[in-house]
Amino acid sequence: MRGYTNPYQTDQDPADIEYDVGAMAAPNDRQFATTLAAGLQILRCFTPVRPVLGNSELARRTDLSRPTISRFTYTLVKLGYLRGDPATGKYRLGPASISLAYPLLASITMRQVARPLMNELAKALHASVSMGIRDRLSIVYVETSRSDSNWSAQLSDIGLRYPIASTAIGHAFVAGCEPALRESILNEIKVRTPSVWAKHGARLLQAQDEFSRKGFCSSYGEQHPDYFAVGVPMGRSVEGELLVFNSVAPLSLASRNVIENTFGPRLVALVEQLRELARVASR
Repeated sequence: MRGYTNPYQTDQDPADIEYDVGAMAAPNDRQFATTLAAGLQILRCFTPVRPVLGNSELARRTDLSRPTISRFTYTLVKLGYLRGDPATGKYRLGPASISLAYPLLASITMRQVARPLMNELAKALHASVSMGIRDRLSIVYVETSRSDSNWSAQLSDIGLRYPIASTAIGHAFVAGCEPALRESILNEIKVRTPSVWAKHGARLLQAQDEFSRKGFCSSYGEQHPDYFAVGVPMGRSVEGELLVFNSVAPLSLASRNVIENTFGPRLVALVEQLRELARVASR
């Protein structure tokens, strides 16, 4: 994916910035396996924006020493989770990394149910329509549909993550989750990403009220100035994941009026249809 650009996702993800290995463990938490956490953090450093990383870059991003990083990357290559990049002497994710995610994706049965409806809506709106679940302080896409436009291929794909604080899909997740979880997420964003909270906290605190009034949450350039979006929570799947949906379009194709009066209601209708299908299937 050399040359890949994603206009909607910033190069810095709050979930990457603030979650150093030391910060993830509570003091005196003897159950926390720091070595395992460090190895997993190395894998999380690789993104579509940064698919190739060397030991120096990994050490800088994880705050681990170069010798420690070298041992980890050597081990991860041996296990197939990383592979060397001959052109640069650096590393890429290896095929074994895919095997970690696939069982989760395969277990979310709503993906298969939602896919044809998402495809239909994406084509009708000339937009992207995606389903996501929470990954710490981000929402990660587990299913996505998009129009034939080139722009939609750049911002919607399975595995892409977007910050909760600055996106419609993230606000919808917060609005749709249980009060205790909502408070925990808000506190975590405030403590671990204070700069993000300073910029987006006030808007995020309004998410539940916006959802109560309109049935969806909206975003007008908070994540990227050229894109508008709406988000709608569905609720928990039979697998226990809290599912949330969004629809995204460039402002050149969708005005605020279109977003509020077409995109939002159409996405709400899609989620309601999926809820009904889930209810029928559970009988």
